[in-house]
Amino acid sequence: MAQITKAVFPVAGLGTRFLPATKASPKEMLPIVDKPLIQYAVEEAAAAGITQMIFVTGRNKRAIEDHFDKNYELEAELEARGKQSLLEEVRRAIPSGITCIYLRQVDALGLGHAVLCARPVVGEEPFAVLLADDLIDAQPPVLQQMKELFLEARCSVLGVQRVAPADTGQYGIVKIDPGEGKARRIRGIVEKPPPGAAPSTLGVVGRYILTPRIFHHLEGLKPGAGGEIQLTDGIAALAREEPVMAFEFDGVRFDCGSKLGYLQATVAYGLKHGEVGQAFAGYLAGLASLRDVPGAVLARGRE
Repeated sequence: MAQITKAVFPVAGLGTRFLPATKASPKEMLPIVDKPLIQYAVEEAAAAGITQMIFVTGRNKRAIEDHFDKNYELEAELEARGKQSLLEEVRRAIPSGITCIYLRQVDALGLGHAVLCARPVVGEEPFAVLLADDLIDAQPPVLQQMKELFLEARCSVLGVQRVAPADTGQYGIVKIDPGEGKARRIRGIVEKPPPGAAPSTLGVVGRYILTPRIFHHLEGLKPGAGGEIQLTDGIAALAREEPVMAFEFDGVRFDCGSKLGYLQATVAYGLKHGEVGQAFAGYLAGLASLRDVPGAVLARGRE
């Protein structure tokens, strides 16, 4: 089986949970400190040796294309002003040695349909899928961890994590072989089951390595939950035909598709940011010390 050189980024969603911020700007361009979510995902893919980044886009997503394109005017202006460090940051937005390919998902028919749209470019090769909403802080990066398992097991791999029993209705939940270890074979997968019907508390998060056989199963699907072509349903069919592994990765995941998860990620990444981390930590410590003083923070804001 071939090496993994292609990654698919489904970025056609409307981002309704962040309206009005996402009315004219893609949710994937929301920044965590000073980098947009989609850049973190692309950097993770590049760190795992991916060289072809395939973006499945929709309307109002041109900002993603512009972000990963060279901006001659901006670079010339920064160079003329002697802002070399900023110039290097701008250039690093495009990881070295990658190519970007953009495909349009004309109809909003779900994640499975978005992945199927990439078939003409992916062809008959294994490939990765990354959802930028899921920002995962990990060393080594999660996709690199999954790639190592793929090269050993030579089958599809899904990134999973334990979720609260009450939250199973927000995830695809897997049923796995009994036993120990971070990687186990999937025997079933259900999209967003209510807590009482969930086969486990292992939820699939936004990292996948899939064999090209997934396309065969996706193209034959009828709309499932939410009236969409569900990637979960395609994976369930794939798992009945060939091995699919669930992998409990090492790392901290932030659900940046929710406001709370986005704020949590901003705080976590802000605290470890080389430029502002120390000052930000001091600011947060000050807020904590004032939390029991009514009106203290508001009063400080007026000074």
